[in-house]
Amino acid sequence: MSQLIHCIYSSTAAPQFAEHEIPQLLEKSRAANATRGITGMLLYIEGSFFQVLEGESAAVDEVYRRISADARHHEVTLIIREPIAARSFADWTMGFATLGRQEAGELVGENDFFAAASCFAALGSGRAKKLLAAFRRGRWHAEPAGAVRSIAS
Repeated sequence: MSQLIHCIYSSTAAPQFAEHEIPQLLEKSRAANATRGITGMLLYIEGSFFQVLEGESAAVDEVYRRISADARHHEVTLIIREPIAARSFADWTMGFATLGRQEAGELVGENDFFAAASCFAALGSGRAKKLLAAFRRGRWHAEPAGAVRSIAS
């Protein structure tokens, strides 16, 4: 049996990717993750993604490789890949929320951190874990599937 890990990465949405495509992306990802035993969450801030994938190392690494090669993602940046004792998002095949830059900044304790479009790429492991903890205990956790809160058309 493979080791349980989490992989935290960021990416920038490709210019041709539109925010209204996220529900369809989530539907496919949730179905695929369920068959692979992967759980996690996805944040979207104005064209940038922050994602946590949890599961057996081989399955998580394969999904991360696919995402890295996906034309919808640019500047895929691995922030953390490490063993974990337990899942943070065991009930979610993929929790999701969209955030405004100010709200995200308040979560990591620095209001202007997310001012740049490539904000997640500069997110170090400390801030990534702080954002992960805020998401895990925040208001989104009340939404069992991590429901889409706001999507532009």
